[in-house]
Amino acid sequence: MIVRLAEEQDFNGFLGLAAQVECWFGPMVEDVGFHEAVRKHIRRCTAIVAASEGPDLLGGLLFAAKAPTHHVHWLVVSERSRGKGVGRALMAEALRRFVRGPGFVEVVSFGADHLGAHASGARVFYERLGFAPAEAVEPGPEGGSRQVFRLAVT
Repeated sequence: MIVRLAEEQDFNGFLGLAAQVECWFGPMVEDVGFHEAVRKHIRRCTAIVAASEGPDLLGGLLFAAKAPTHHVHWLVVSERSRGKGVGRALMAEALRRFVRGPGFVEVVSFGADHLGAHASGARVFYERLGFAPAEAVEPGPEGGSRQVFRLAVT
């Protein structure tokens, strides 16, 4: 596995990842706003991918590096790669590359009652990385609950 900054040729890989999680996040593959966000992150060098041999990405991450509160805008690991350290590697690269303390890293994930919270493993994933559940936020486009997870960095 290689974790690196995303390039324009990775755009379709991001769409492939998005297709695997639309049931939890709502429509993205055909969403022009999502397309623009991915391309903007790629141009700004704030998009990271995990890749191996072959055309499909193992995972992707979109990050906003604005101190003192940084934001994970989107993190998805392919279905076949979940539980194999891909998400952890993406987060480690984002933290190494973009985060200088003191401050926080925040990500909006599923609320405890959301079906994706358990099926995706997202809440457990963030908690294992040291993120703490924080305040609830507006529901996602599919209507499921959402919650901020926050990591303090020094």
